[in-house]
Amino acid sequence: MKIPIDAIIPEPKLTQYLLVERSRNDKSKFLLLGGFTQNNPEDLELAIRELIAQNDAVEDRTDRFGTFYEVRGILKGVNGYNLGVVTIWLHQSVDLQFRFITLIPD
Repeated sequence: MKIPIDAIIPEPKLTQYLLVERSRNDKSKFLLLGGFTQNNPEDLELAIRELIAQNDAVEDRTDRFGTFYEVRGILKGVNGYNLGVVTIWLHQSVDLQFRFITLIPD
């Protein structure tokens, strides 16, 4: 199955989490390899949407919040450097919306 192209990707998830340097679970340095920074979060969002359009989602687990899915693939960097990633999505039981949860280096 495919995650819908209009799935929710909260802007703060990009600008206040993924693209911010952290002492633990930092993903900003990994994403910097692909040219993604605080200056271009819209490019990261577009790359994530392209990833889900090209790759199938695999069901992971279900809990009280809904069903979680993984989408593995290549995140196309804005600088030509591609990154292998796993994206995590939640199909929310409360409103049936798909929501981006996180991205993990693969």
